This record gives sequence, C-alpha cells and structure tokens, in this order.
Amino acid sequence: MINKVILIGHLGSDPEQRFTQGGVEMSTFSIATNERWKGQDGQMQEQTEWHRIVAWRQRAELCNKYLHKGSKIYLEGKLQTRKWQDQNGNDRWTTEVVVRDVQFLTPKGESGGGYGGGGGGYDPGPEPPPSSGGGYDDFSGGTGGQSSGGTGSDVPF
Repeated sequence: MINKVILIGHLGSDPEQRFTQGGVEMSTFSIATNERWKGQDGQMQEQTEWHRIVAWRQRAELCNKYLHKGSKIYLEGKLQTRKWQDQNGNDRWTTEVVVRDVQFLTPKGESGGGYGGGGGGYDPGPEPPPSSGGGYDDFSGGTGGQSSGGTGSDVPF
C-alpha cells in the first residue's frame, strides 16, 4: 500500500511550535495550493485548497526556525486522520499531512509575503479558521510527514 502526498504551496500563517508531554517538538501550519484552468466560457478559473501540515522533531525545528507566512515550500509526506472529541463530547476527525521531507523554495532573504514571491500575483484568499479542539496535548510522540503539490508554473520540473 502507498500513502504519499506531494505538495507545493505557500504558508497561510507562521508555523506554530508545540511540544508533547514527552518533550517532542512539533510544528503545525497550513499551506495553500491552487489550480488554474480555462473554463468553458474562456475565462480563467482558480480553486484554492488548504492543507493542514504537521512536522515532528528535526523537521519541526527547521520549519519553526526558517518558515513564515507566505513562504513557498515543497513537501512530501503521508495523509493521517486523527479522531478527537470536541468540548461537547462529539467525535471529530482531522486529516493532515505528516511531513517526511520538506524543501524551502522561497530564496533566502526574501520575505515570501503576499504569496507571490515576485511575479505570479498568487493570492489564495483567506486561510480557514483553525479547528477547535483536536490538539496534541495528550500526544506522547509520533512521526510525521508532509507533502504538497501544485500545478502550472509552480511545478519546479
């Protein structure tokens, strides 16, 4: 069986650094990917998808240190769904990408702000609000990986 995700996208906010009760460092953030196509009416259409990302240990340390809102990144990872209970005791599920490999695509010294990085005019729109609950406070560890993919001019090959 294969569970692999590849994404190229821009961070919607700065990474959030946390530690498990066992002292394992983690980083959570969201990235936006977009798809563009020409509609039947000849007009360009665009759809943005938001992906919840989780990085662990050394990858988390690097993400927390070097990434910020607007940074462009390449991710490889796996999809993972977690079950948790909200404040009312209702079961909820969160699907996220757990990072296995991450590459920073925003050149060193560039802010990456505005998502465009100097050319594409890429604006993914507002980031969705964070989900309530489903935190990692009771996690004692884990491994993670993330991946993201893009289309069009965002693809580096």
